[in-house]
Amino acid sequence: MKAAVMGSGAWGTAFAMVLADAGNSATIWCRDQAMADGITHQRRNTAYHPDIQLPDDVHASARTEDALAQADLVVLAVPAQVLRENLQRWGTQIPSSALVISLIKGIELGTTQRMSEVIADVGGIDPARIAVLSGPNLATEIAERQPTATTIACTNEDAACALQEVCTTDYFRPYRTVDVVGTEVGGAVKNVIALANGIAVGMGLGENSQASLMTRGLAEMARLGVALGADPLTFQGLAGVGDLVATCQSPLSRNRSFGENLGRGLTVDQTIAVTKQTCEGYKSCQPILKLAQDHDVEMPITEQVVEVLHRGKSPRTLASAFMSRDPKRETVLAEQD
Repeated sequence: MKAAVMGSGAWGTAFAMVLADAGNSATIWCRDQAMADGITHQRRNTAYHPDIQLPDDVHASARTEDALAQADLVVLAVPAQVLRENLQRWGTQIPSSALVISLIKGIELGTTQRMSEVIADVGGIDPARIAVLSGPNLATEIAERQPTATTIACTNEDAACALQEVCTTDYFRPYRTVDVVGTEVGGAVKNVIALANGIAVGMGLGENSQASLMTRGLAEMARLGVALGADPLTFQGLAGVGDLVATCQSPLSRNRSFGENLGRGLTVDQTIAVTKQTCEGYKSCQPILKLAQDHDVEMPITEQVVEVLHRGKSPRTLASAFMSRDPKRETVLAEQD
């Protein structure tokens, strides 16, 4: 396939490598001409993967029309909160026959739409042509060609099968599902739980505390997903617990790192200033909580993250608020936390 990767960040660049290694041609759209030149001539994205030489079948352009021309596959890899703005500018250039796959893990502020819903809404694209990819996919490790697996979700299983074939390599193994809702909810909520876990790490809390946050975070993720129509089994797989563990535990996770800085005493503004890449959980936690409230789903960890990040509450209160909840029977889906 000829692929257009719309976004030149760490994950977009790594996925372009995957596509090239799987036998496709990938053109990365860069907002910055200097970055496009660096990828084209030096075979490197020096901003995100300076030590990785890109395959010959990875190209770059600062012109959207060049990247999208005759593309069979369009990969969306921009931050969640600017997807709508970008699609309004160049969405009409997406070829009418192209499959569209979102790498974006977030919920839109204001609308509480999932990314596939934004794509269908703004781009006027049939949901049967829209897929999402989510799983334990830390971009740095994938750029280093370390083995990993992922989930490709599309309501059209034939399209999901085609996309599986397009991005399968000896180090990148995709599994398919038709559960787009569950895959997107898992990818968005795990960032918020990773923020909470990072706060715990920054405060010096140990493995018991972290395991408790992750497990109850998984329960929050599953409850919201099921309320929105997801398959509960999705959250036991790569797009659920798999992505949650990787994002909560790895120092490569920008969401965990964001939380760690807060737990160590930096203010929210200071943490934003030292964060060089997009932290999706920072902005998505509010629409995720709104989505939960609209569907009468309790998400106490998410609620506390919103209090800390957007309402001035001290990170030190997160653990005590979590522990002060009334004791209940353990369950994942049937009851509220």
